[in-house]
Amino acid sequence: MPGNPGQGRPVIFGEVLFDRFPDGGDILGGAPFNVAWNLRMLGADPLFVGAVGNDDLGQRVRAAMIGAGLDTSGLQVTPDSPTGTVQVMLEAGEPSYDILADQAYDRVDAGALGEVIPDPIPLLYHGTLALRAEASRGACNGLTGRARRRFVDVNLRQPWYRPEVVLDLIRGADFVKLNLDELRELAPGADDAERVAGLIERAGIREAVILTAGAEGAGIHTTGGAHFAQAAPRLEDLQDPVGAGDAFASVVMLGVLEGWSWPVTLERALGFAAAVCTLQGATTSDPAFYAAARRLWS
Repeated sequence: MPGNPGQGRPVIFGEVLFDRFPDGGDILGGAPFNVAWNLRMLGADPLFVGAVGNDDLGQRVRAAMIGAGLDTSGLQVTPDSPTGTVQVMLEAGEPSYDILADQAYDRVDAGALGEVIPDPIPLLYHGTLALRAEASRGACNGLTGRARRRFVDVNLRQPWYRPEVVLDLIRGADFVKLNLDELRELAPGADDAERVAGLIERAGIREAVILTAGAEGAGIHTTGGAHFAQAAPRLEDLQDPVGAGDAFASVVMLGVLEGWSWPVTLERALGFAAAVCTLQGATTSDPAFYAAARRLWS
């Protein structure tokens, strides 16, 4: 079992931003924000910790959070930097991203978090993109010291990472999620199994590496030597794959919090990620979409 039921309120740290698509539309996103949104809509009570600018986009973030029932007490306003934006390009069905420097999510202030953070934190989620900047990295490090367990979602986005820094960011994490390309960049080895084993040893990962492979599915490698793998469901109504990895991470976290077995967690995470691929963008405000997932699980 990945965890025990009733582990309490997770804290989700990192970027909130708007994905801007080639057709001129924009959709609220950012991997940590997507995870917090999905968890809330699936019935959990996450605390999102991040920052927006003092601008119209920041007001849209706050309004969306309130509409979804997400607690806004961890959302900071940074007057000197804009709310994050990312230009999304789709090439052969796969997304690529143009990520700007000096966004509000780079400037989360640890000193302003006050007493809104649970102590201890039962489960802390963070990615690697928002930790590119010293301020947000320091704020996240402060939360790490208060966390019982930590889930790190690797996001290698050029030019905003160096492999040795990413390895430091995941060191000592309980759970690390990454895709095949990210594994092959971070860990040498003759094959992927050897790379996973090497990553677990080099980074001191405590419980599991969660490895995603797009349409091919995903696998979970525990530090005890167990390995669970499953193919992705077939899709008839693909819109775009934006947010599929975040959807997958959300359900893995839910499995940890609710004490599901690894095989059950893997099946449900892959099914939910496939469902998100039928949306444009990573999330929806339609509660029926999330209720359908919970009905399948019950």
